[in-house]
Amino acid sequence: MKSEEIKTLFEKFEAIACDYQGVECWSARDLSELLGYNKWDKFQNVICKAREACNNAGEETEDHFPRVGKMVSLGSGSVREVDDYMLTRYACYLVAQNGDSHKAEISFAQNYFAVQTRVAEIVEGRILELERVQAREKLAHTEKVLSGVLFEHGVDSKGFAVIRSKGDQALFNIDTNLLKRKYNVPASRPLADFLPTVSIKAKDLAAEMTSVKTQTKNLFGQKKIEKEHVDNNLAVRKMLLDRGIVPEKLPASEDVKKVARRLKRADAALLKPQKKKK
Repeated sequence: MKSEEIKTLFEKFEAIACDYQGVECWSARDLSELLGYNKWDKFQNVICKAREACNNAGEETEDHFPRVGKMVSLGSGSVREVDDYMLTRYACYLVAQNGDSHKAEISFAQNYFAVQTRVAEIVEGRILELERVQAREKLAHTEKVLSGVLFEHGVDSKGFAVIRSKGDQALFNIDTNLLKRKYNVPASRPLADFLPTVSIKAKDLAAEMTSVKTQTKNLFGQKKIEKEHVDNNLAVRKMLLDRGIVPEKLPASEDVKKVARRLKRADAALLKPQKKKK
């Protein structure tokens, strides 16, 4: 396929993309024409195979292949509604993979949607990693504020460490040191650096609650504040369990410091001026 043909097809695929309920999609009817299918019945067979592949991959088929109606013009000048599908990028990728590979348009689509889907996966992964790094930074800030509040209410740094450990035990229903061993966390590193995002946010919420309640209830001394922090972590744990999330059974996550360094390197690479080709 010549570069001019590739450019033309690229522009055509981009041109027929549309917004469906806030998601970028392609009309199956429009896509069938671009992929060289003159008969809708034959293209429907491809869609059926693609839907099956989607289901086998563990994805919700209706999220990627929602049925819709499409108005088409008839030879008499009138219009009628016909069946159609709104295909997500992932759905288009599966359609291309199950199409007639002898068609040049299908060959192009296989590469086009494979690249685009991969880009979307990379972006999604980066967003999730950034969210975890930011959650960890937020927890560090919350605990710093809480430490200051507790100091004003008669708790020193040693007492704060005990209170935080008791809170973790209440949240995870397991001793902090045992959980660290389960997650292979180095003894010198905080548990939170290896927790998944939801667990980090759970700890943050409990710490925020303790900070607020310590001040509003004017609690003083380690025992009273320790009880308050344990109660707050138990409340957060109950909320998670009610939603089917058992915090101590969630798998450990990659060292958040490594994730932060990787994101920083990626940003630096993007910002680095590119050398001009000679």
